Amino acid sequence: MAASQFPAAKRSGELNNPSPAAYLRFEDPQAFRVKSLWELIRALGVFRLCSFPVLVNNCGKLMSFSRRVLGKRCFCMVLRPSVYAQFVAGETEGEIADSMQKMSSLGLHPMLAVPIEEDLGESTGEKRYDDNLSAMLECVFMSHSNGWSNNPMMQLKITALVSPELCVKLTSLLKTELYDLNLLVKAMDGEEVLFPGLTESENTHLLFGLRRLNKIGEASVNKVRVLVDAEYTYMNPALSLITMAMMKKFNQQSAWIWNTYQCYLKESRNLLLDAVQTSINQSFCFGVKLVRGAYMDKERKLAEKEGRTDPIHESWEHTNDSYNGCLELMLKLIAEKPERYMMIVATHNEESVRRAVTHMAELGLHRDGNSVCFGQLLGMCDHVSLTLAQHGFSVYKSVPYGSVDDTLPYLVRRAQENRTVLQGIRKERDLLRQELHRRLKEKISRSTKRNCAGNQTKGQVGKDF
Repeated sequence: MAASQFPAAKRSGELNNPSPAAYLRFEDPQAFRVKSLWELIRALGVFRLCSFPVLVNNCGKLMSFSRRVLGKRCFCMVLRPSVYAQFVAGETEGEIADSMQKMSSLGLHPMLAVPIEEDLGESTGEKRYDDNLSAMLECVFMSHSNGWSNNPMMQLKITALVSPELCVKLTSLLKTELYDLNLLVKAMDGEEVLFPGLTESENTHLLFGLRRLNKIGEASVNKVRVLVDAEYTYMNPALSLITMAMMKKFNQQSAWIWNTYQCYLKESRNLLLDAVQTSINQSFCFGVKLVRGAYMDKERKLAEKEGRTDPIHESWEHTNDSYNGCLELMLKLIAEKPERYMMIVATHNEESVRRAVTHMAELGLHRDGNSVCFGQLLGMCDHVSLTLAQHGFSVYKSVPYGSVDDTLPYLVRRAQENRTVLQGIRKERDLLRQELHRRLKEKISRSTKRNCAGNQTKGQVGKDF
């Protein structure tokens, strides 16, 4: 079934009477009829591999070993049509454009993500950060110049532009020092600011980093909404401080800079409430990317090693309660002031999606309004994404792009961070399998009918002669 034959998403004329969330069963394999036969087979193969914990946990080592054995060229030839093609949009502008056009034809919106980030011990100097800035600015340009979405978005990791070591030190300083947002805004504007607690070289690097981020803000305001990713708890307070300063400067008329809130953290609701209050006090618009979180194993091991209280909720149920509570909080704020608050419900959890849809209907929020949208990763949870798009909701797919070399560390990290999701996509595998069986049966049936018709024609010819 061609993409153009896929049922069109419902639009504004039908928004006053939203479908009940009960209709969003996410169990119709028809959602996968837009995929080619190879795409079905590839997705089934990749998801099957991801169902083995030992492979996911050791994927980085396995890929490094395979690359040494096969050589760079052969390794790329194996990875490119399989794992890479499943989760990455492409490398060249043409490849990316093809992926985006197909996505747009299905009623989905791309949220481009440059797969650049750093963790402790990976800092490489100002030149690398400046190169990363160029890549980010190119991402801003691609996001808004190609018409792939009426309301384009992109993702940003601050550790691509500011060293993680400095973010960790800032996080430590914030326990005793009060960093005024106005001070950071002045630094973004080019003023020579001295930040308390930093050495001269650290202060210089922070000024460079803030000016790099300022260039992203200036390039994106009124064009592209920039969603800043959260990372680890040992640097998140610094990342949030910097993001809030960007919000103060660039979110005066609308929410162009958004922050991410990880609901698997015990403090997530308080962090969200504090941020909302800051946005009120400082008079700027507030955008939220709401996620469950992806660094659970590392956070718990680090807390145990350092003798700290585990920052993660004790159970999946507690995390769900946290996510649902933050979701309801934001939806109420959006219903009251849609011009001041915005949110992307970034989840693969079907129940959370249904809950969001239910509350949107109760609060009278339009499905295709700019204030609330949904998000999933490229190559995953398509049965949720496509079903939502069919019902007229605004749905984004997080879309990394770049070469195999550039995206490999990103893919390894995402696989390990999302191992629980990857190992729990049995339903998606079942739906893919159903669609594959349907295609094969249809092909066999057509072939059988052609053979029968051919035999009948031969028989008729024999009688005529």
